[in-house]
Amino acid sequence: MATELLEIQPHVLKFTFEVKKQSSCSIQLGNNSNQYIAFKVKTTSPKKYCVRPNTGVIKPKATCDFTVTMQAQRVAPPDMQCKDKFLIQSTVVPYGTTEEDITSDMFAKDSGNYIEEMKLRVILISPPPSPVLLPINGVSKQDPSCETTYQKKDPSCDTTYQKKDPSCETTVQKDRVLSGVENIPPPQRLAEDVKGIETAEEVDELREGKHMDSRPAVDVEGLKPVKNDVDLNISKDFEDLKSKLTMMDSKLREAESTITKLTEERSMTNVEKDRLTHELEVLSKNNVRRIQMGFPLLYVCMVALISVAVGYLIHP
Repeated sequence: MATELLEIQPHVLKFTFEVKKQSSCSIQLGNNSNQYIAFKVKTTSPKKYCVRPNTGVIKPKATCDFTVTMQAQRVAPPDMQCKDKFLIQSTVVPYGTTEEDITSDMFAKDSGNYIEEMKLRVILISPPPSPVLLPINGVSKQDPSCETTYQKKDPSCDTTYQKKDPSCETTVQKDRVLSGVENIPPPQRLAEDVKGIETAEEVDELREGKHMDSRPAVDVEGLKPVKNDVDLNISKDFEDLKSKLTMMDSKLREAESTITKLTEERSMTNVEKDRLTHELEVLSKNNVRRIQMGFPLLYVCMVALISVAVGYLIHP
């Protein structure tokens, strides 16, 4: 094609690199044609970068922005050189195509479509230097007056507070920027500033102490009825629990006595059962002995008849 489908601004991705911090940059794509253009963004390090959106459709003569975010890195690359690259693919799509209609087959080289590709390289930029250290006479030096801290101890809670004079930092930095010569306040002025700061802190502490002393009286008066109500509710709950425990104790004793009675009745029933079983065994044994010792009446009658018949035959 005579002209490029997309106009990309800028042609490089610049990231402000800081260890353990994310960095982002934005790229703008402009559609130079009178047709719908679909694009797709690829990178050589997909785990290191996050692209939103990585695909899209650009209407004729319109623009679209996408953001590339570099994840936080633990170690800086040597000499701040990065070999990562990005590839932007673009192709013509039918009128009315949306982002949901985009597939990976549209950007395949064997699909027969015209695929335009543009490569972008990555440049890492160091963060701006800190304004605390400024070169003076060829040597980087920090104002020693700004390193002075003032300590004050609160006797009520045994806590030590440290405070730095803010006027020193702003004044010295302004003087350095304007003249380039170190401007340190005189010791007398520094002592007066320290004294003024301590006096202001003491006044603030006295005011806070007065407020803290006057508040508890009002609060205690307001809390007295609340405390009484809480104590009353606690005593009521305690009495209710005590009565419930007493009732449960009485029911438990009744249950124990009932169990004892049932156990005794069961033992008596077992004793009676054993006695009846023994008597039954004794009776059965006595009946067997009686049957074995006597003769049946029919047997005696038969013997008598046989004896009469034999005697009759012997003595006719």
